[in-house]
Amino acid sequence: MNWEVVRAALADGILALALVCLAVVIARNAVSVIQLILAAWHFATRIRPGKSAAELWHRYGDLTLPVSVIAPAYNEELTIVDSVKALLALEYPHHEVIVVNDGSKDDTVGALINGFDLFECEREQIAVLQHTRVLRTFRSRKFPNLLVVDKENGRKADAVNTGIGFARTPLVCVIDADSIIEPDGLLRAAEPFMNDDGRLMAVGGTIRIANGCTIEGGALREIGVTREWVPRFQIVEYLRAFLTARVANASIDTLLLISGAFGMFRRSVLLEIGGYRHDTVGEDLEVVVRIHRYMREKGEDYAVKFVPDIVCWTEAPVNLAGLKNQRARWQQGALETLAAHRRMIFNPRYGRIGLVGMPQLVLEDVIGPPAELLGYLVVPAAALLGVLDPLIALAFLCLTVLFGTAISFGTLALEEVQLRRAPSARDLARIGAAAFIENFGFRQINLLYRVRGIRSFLKKETAWAAVPRVGFASR
Repeated sequence: MNWEVVRAALADGILALALVCLAVVIARNAVSVIQLILAAWHFATRIRPGKSAAELWHRYGDLTLPVSVIAPAYNEELTIVDSVKALLALEYPHHEVIVVNDGSKDDTVGALINGFDLFECEREQIAVLQHTRVLRTFRSRKFPNLLVVDKENGRKADAVNTGIGFARTPLVCVIDADSIIEPDGLLRAAEPFMNDDGRLMAVGGTIRIANGCTIEGGALREIGVTREWVPRFQIVEYLRAFLTARVANASIDTLLLISGAFGMFRRSVLLEIGGYRHDTVGEDLEVVVRIHRYMREKGEDYAVKFVPDIVCWTEAPVNLAGLKNQRARWQQGALETLAAHRRMIFNPRYGRIGLVGMPQLVLEDVIGPPAELLGYLVVPAAALLGVLDPLIALAFLCLTVLFGTAISFGTLALEEVQLRRAPSARDLARIGAAAFIENFGFRQINLLYRVRGIRSFLKKETAWAAVPRVGFASR
């Protein structure tokens, strides 16, 4: 065997892999730059909303469409009463809160019965979208706009579908039971529907990390930044995802994801598409992609919007074990959605969604994670073997570290100029430090978790890995 030939072939293979990884990283960074520019343009040119909920109420109080807030709950005994009180206290003229207990193993239903003086009642389900059986329905003697549905366990999508079937309003808002909407959140989410001619199908809002904030009685009392590094890194991730990526995609009508933690939908379109799918772990992404597909195939004009001024606060995983489950599930869900709707990719029939939105999802969730992770191995190896200029290897490091930090700092600048949610200069500095440090370990660990999600997809795993929570009350 000619070992020189083998060595040369191996070096050529490593070089080819290194160049592919470099190309993918360059493409992803190019997308990030374009998104940052589009987001900055949007914030610079948009018509600013009313400065306060009072102004919105004065302007739209008589025009608001009734909304059903659907909150699926599973094992929320300790916090469910405070969470529901916060939902009932939302500043909105006509809204009903539908809490769907998804077969909790603890005493979630008992806590609701005692906390709101519930009594069993008969409530007809207009549409049956869920796969499991409804056991009981309750009304409250204290709050006539509260409905509690007790059902067998079927996971989140099944619980949301149950709530959609009980809702009687033109709009439905889907929210996690352990998330906190700012008091004017419903008004801000409903405002685009009030100015709409029937085209608008869904509206998403910004999700922020509640770790480090002061939460009392299910309401946000004071914004803070956690001292724990894992959730602090996620603050940076969420800012990039919502204030840059979502704003940019919405500005060119390619928004594919409305977070499962908070989203408002036209109820009729959810009924027409059959509600949320039960056979995916990424139901929030899939339902929006399916709305796009449904409307494009019908040939009707429609819109899906994102309003950054809507803010919903949620608890982030506090350790790597919880983060692993969450990110692997997100990755698996994205791949399941792409597989289910693969005919849309590069298909001009689906307009910008098929030609821009879906290919971007392929780059971000199919090619990107394994290519970047592999690049950390093959690019240095190619440089050591002498087949790649060491300066190019250094450029790869700059693209993945310094460039990523620059994008994060750009997003922080947008946040500070437009929303000003950082409570102090010290907290802003903490987030800025996390934006830099995340590139040295956290980013690479995240890539490993995403590759784990790819493996779960290929193995067709269906188990739902829980994300351990600390709970707001423990802070």
